[in-house]
Amino acid sequence: MKKPSSRIREEIARLQDQLKQAETREAERIGRIALKAGLGEIEIDEVELQAAFEETAKRFRGGKGAATGRKNAGEGRSGSEPSTAQSPGADAGGSGEI
Repeated sequence: MKKPSSRIREEIARLQDQLKQAETREAERIGRIALKAGLGEIEIDEVELQAAFEETAKRFRGGKGAATGRKNAGEGRSGSEPSTAQSPGADAGGSGEI
């Protein structure tokens, strides 16, 4: 038996709420870790910071590039711009730019 459209809409709304809650938990977790690492104290452009996070994510995924699924994920970046973000293999305690 097929579900009526109203029931499907209710399920979608429930799932969207669950997604929002999960994303909030994940963001809070990552935010706490970033603050503990001192990222809240440095001045860095959001685009550069996102690029560094994407490199880190790629490193932990085993080098496999994956889309973030976020709109504006690469906005403002081009391949010709130099990145000041630390490379994934760089020593975190080294003399990197902060």
